[in-house]
Amino acid sequence: MKRLFVITCAVAMVMMSSLTSFAKEITVRGRLQPTVESGGWLIVSGSDKYLILNARKYQNESWFKESTQVEAVGETKPDVVTTQMEGTPFEVRTMRPIEQPATTGNDTPGTTKVTVAGDAVVQAQPDTAIVTVSVVTQNKQAIAAQQENAAKSDAVVRAVKAAAGAGAEVKTSGYSLQPQRIYKEGQPPTISGYEARNSVTVTMGDLNRVGAVIDAAATAGANDVTGVSFTLRQDKSARARALAEATREAMDKAKVIAQALGGRVVRILEVQEGGVQRPAPVNQTESYAMRSAAASTPIEVGSMEINSRVQLIAEVEGNL
Repeated sequence: MKRLFVITCAVAMVMMSSLTSFAKEITVRGRLQPTVESGGWLIVSGSDKYLILNARKYQNESWFKESTQVEAVGETKPDVVTTQMEGTPFEVRTMRPIEQPATTGNDTPGTTKVTVAGDAVVQAQPDTAIVTVSVVTQNKQAIAAQQENAAKSDAVVRAVKAAAGAGAEVKTSGYSLQPQRIYKEGQPPTISGYEARNSVTVTMGDLNRVGAVIDAAATAGANDVTGVSFTLRQDKSARARALAEATREAMDKAKVIAQALGGRVVRILEVQEGGVQRPAPVNQTESYAMRSAAASTPIEVGSMEINSRVQLIAEVEGNL
């Protein structure tokens, strides 16, 4: 019995230790900052960011605004996945503002701090096109609709591969075989036939071939263009330009404030990147497959926008 008691106590201690190891409640001190996604909020603590999962609970508080220093107690939620994944998911249990001292030991006499933000939007040309075409066939017999679709789909795949050129990716993105029903009042629906649909997606870097790919698909048997979109895969350069322009705008604002006070910007105390909004794909949903094969399908590629935001705190001296 004594041995059993010792074992039971040991197991209990292990379970308590496990529960403690899984406990994720922490206290976070930092400043509030909006996320790239509309309506989202972060607590920025040094180099760490915590995404507030239940921000709406506190948004009616008068102190809940950008740059407010807060102390929050809650739990991190590593199993939560968000759209942008900007920061560690954090469910707040309690949150309160922290009053900041007017000056610190690092402040320079005769100076003040100003917080400014810079926004920038840069234009970039897409470098990738995505075209989705479908072969739709109908027949009273399911096998007949399926076989006809298979033959036409094979021809469409070979045609778009040739038209898209080397380096293009061609893949099946969807397939369905569905009965076509007739509905009459007071009677159960009856099956009049079957419809087979095979969708093929082409991803290519040569944007000048988009029209040719659509024409080749239509000629080979595709009778539905699901969509044409353009995106920017290599966006590092454009994002860097947006970030630089946002930083320059923030610096210009700080200088304007300093000049209005009759002084100058002494130094930059803190810089926070508010985030870069990646460009959303530009979609063209017009149906092109019904055009005559003799007429080349015109495709106009528009530009895309990349947004960036930078916030900085500057030390300014002047005739205060």
